[in-house]
Amino acid sequence: INKYAFSGGQDSVENHRKYGANLEVDIPFKYLSFFLEDDEELEHIRKEYGSGRMLTGEVKKRLIDVLTVLVERHRAARAAVTDEMVDAFMAVRPLPN
Repeated sequence: INKYAFSGGQDSVENHRKYGANLEVDIPFKYLSFFLEDDEELEHIRKEYGSGRMLTGEVKKRLIDVLTVLVERHRAARAAVTDEMVDAFMAVRPLPN
């Protein structure tokens, strides 16, 4: 994310503080709009980052934190799946009407 996610931040900290981020093209912010469950926090990030008071690195770090929790929950849920559960899910059965 830090290396490859395209940001809408400016080319220098000074310009970013002056002009703010372009949220329309900022990929980490778009991901946060989907994965961050706290709408108030997302709005706070939108205002702070869009105005230049928050830097790109801070937004990317928050996205990494959010995605880490999401991936860990997915890993735990996947580890809880048993062969019996897979067999029951994959069994041929009539579809309900």
